[in-house]
Amino acid sequence: MIWRNIASNFLTLLIVILIAAAAAVAWAKHQFSGPGPSSVAQCVQVAPGASLNAVSKQLAEQGAISSSYIFRAGTDYLDKSRDLKFGSYMVSPNASMEDIVGVITAGGPSTCGTEVTLRIGVRENTTLLRDVDPGTGTYEEQARYVPGVEDKPQEIAAAEDQSDVRLRITMAEGVTSWQVVEALKAADFLAGEISDVPPEGSLAPDTYEVDKGADRSAILAEMARRQEAILTAAWESRPFGLPYETPQEALIMASIVEKETGVAEERPQVASVFVNRLERGMRLQTDPTVIYGITNGEGVLDRGIRRSELNARTAYNTYQIDGLPPTPIANPGRAAIQAALNPDTTEYVFFVADGTGGHAFARTLEEHNANVARWREIEAQRGQETDSPVQTGE
Repeated sequence: MIWRNIASNFLTLLIVILIAAAAAVAWAKHQFSGPGPSSVAQCVQVAPGASLNAVSKQLAEQGAISSSYIFRAGTDYLDKSRDLKFGSYMVSPNASMEDIVGVITAGGPSTCGTEVTLRIGVRENTTLLRDVDPGTGTYEEQARYVPGVEDKPQEIAAAEDQSDVRLRITMAEGVTSWQVVEALKAADFLAGEISDVPPEGSLAPDTYEVDKGADRSAILAEMARRQEAILTAAWESRPFGLPYETPQEALIMASIVEKETGVAEERPQVASVFVNRLERGMRLQTDPTVIYGITNGEGVLDRGIRRSELNARTAYNTYQIDGLPPTPIANPGRAAIQAALNPDTTEYVFFVADGTGGHAFARTLEEHNANVARWREIEAQRGQETDSPVQTGE
């Protein structure tokens, strides 16, 4: 009888323990998957080599999670404790622990935190200091300056010395290799010498995250690696019958397309004009190549092309030479490379500016002359010279 009572009490206690354990697990699961405690967006930072323990403590201290223990246990249960990705990530208000685990283990570009970005542009370079406003989740500009022209603001200098700042270099489509090299030389948060200007067209316009003191030559090597990968992939998937014998010729065409139009949707049409002209034995007659021959890619030509320059027979004067110039005239972006290797199928062999930033395309010289006449009227109305070069039937 006594043993029966003991067994009964033990079973009752065991059932109570199991129910309590089940309730604890259910509660912990709800804590892990349910809404988090932060009513505002949070910038979650994962340092290089950070442990799950360190990250969970940091998240608890900043109020993004309610329990570092439950966060670690849930991450272990999902088998993601070794998948932490370095970076700064914005998580939405009331994000659950499960949501946060997904964000910091998925990786990808950082989406918050202080960042200093060097923007390499065609006309000027700008350094920006930005930080994320937690209330809106969007970047807000804090300061900016033009290196080599203006003094560096104190805010940017201080930010560059922070251990958790993100340093970025953003290279615009259509800049020349000389412009990239000069911009990197002027960036005092970088180190190392640059021995030579890379071949024109060989650098990929993109955004590059770098560390303070990063080697300039290594950055150029990464830019070249990305461009080579983009060009190789586009070349291997090109349609049959294009008038290019090598990937380099396609890159030359892509650079011309890049410099001829700033309207993204026009690129395949512009490429079709030049492809059609090549196939018909017509000269390309494109101003950007002439300009490159004048400047050698070292800066911007802030004036019109002179008649003497248009009449001079140089390697880059496509009004005077047949076929493509000998090298690219800038570093084209991915879209321009795709356009050069996947041009629209058209009968267009002419185009001229239409006054809106885009171009008017034509199949015949008669159509083209009418478009040119309209452009001349626009030039006159704007007080511009009305003898800018245009394509002809040659």
